[in-house]
Amino acid sequence: MKGIFYGIGVGPGDPELITLKAVHILHKVDVVIAPRTSTRAKSTALNIARPHLKEHTKILELIFPMVDDEFKLNEAWESNKLTILDLLKTGNNVAFLTLGDPMLYSTYIYILRLLSKHPVEIKTIPGITSFAASASRVGFPLAEGDEILTIVPATCQEEKLNQALALADNVVLMKVSRNTSKLINEMATHHLLDHAVMVSKCGHADETIHFDLKSPELKPTYLSTILAKKKSDGSR
Repeated sequence: MKGIFYGIGVGPGDPELITLKAVHILHKVDVVIAPRTSTRAKSTALNIARPHLKEHTKILELIFPMVDDEFKLNEAWESNKLTILDLLKTGNNVAFLTLGDPMLYSTYIYILRLLSKHPVEIKTIPGITSFAASASRVGFPLAEGDEILTIVPATCQEEKLNQALALADNVVLMKVSRNTSKLINEMATHHLLDHAVMVSKCGHADETIHFDLKSPELKPTYLSTILAKKKSDGSR
């Protein structure tokens, strides 16, 4: 392959939280790929990166559907992989945008595995995660001393969720927009509600912050993250 493939983490929302290295690469690549979940959905990662793109940079929005149909998923992934390979073969340097960090619950991981089976030069640029940004935003230390911090996708099996909540001193809960009321009940069982906060769309114009997770105003989105501790650190 003549071109280089870059996986770039653009951070959680604030365009100023993109790393200098990511910005330098965005200035020199020929094509920027912005993943979308559907033809109607907008690419949040592209909106974050757009202030750092050159006028001549080609933007290609590819659909990576979030469906349970394995055939449709494989068909979409294979098609997108071939599109990227064609760009690289013709000498284009290509950047693939992803929210947060590329190696954490990211669409990029799947495309990385597919492209790794081909003679492609791949470089991955880390990004600031939503929970790191949220913790700084609200002054919520994630872990100190010998505390155990556990990162949990709230969509995991109930048994695994309960085990994680039981063992953790501090917890980061991601993907919390599904079955939120049930999740909050589980948190209460494990004494994780007294010192907790939900940050939604951290760094975006419509960011929201809730310290009362039992509030009727709580409306989690796909970009919501919960931080919680079993013991107060004295900051709140």
